[in-house]
Amino acid sequence: MIVVNSPQIVGKRIVRSLGLVRGNTIRARHLGKDILAVLRALVGGEVAEYTKMMAESREQALDRMVAEARELGANAVVDVRFITSMVMQGAAELLAYGTAVVVEDEHVTQTAE
Repeated sequence: MIVVNSPQIVGKRIVRSLGLVRGNTIRARHLGKDILAVLRALVGGEVAEYTKMMAESREQALDRMVAEARELGANAVVDVRFITSMVMQGAAELLAYGTAVVVEDEHVTQTAE
């Protein structure tokens, strides 16, 4: 499955658009990670606990979006975007969405000169 954040794929031609596909996950903060994050904020630097949690959330949302695209018969998803929103105190949703499409290789035709 080809997944891109552009409206086109170089070397491919969109032959059919199958519509919007999405995948999401909702994650809640963990008390232990919160304590580590507060301590990290005091001394500075990356909050690795949250970086890891967000990376896992992005992958899970992408996997769910791709699964939905496959169910529709797509072989690519274009215009992929991510969005986050708070659903309750300490919990956020991460949503991946894009357009499921069927693509084919572009055929280069050469003319005789």
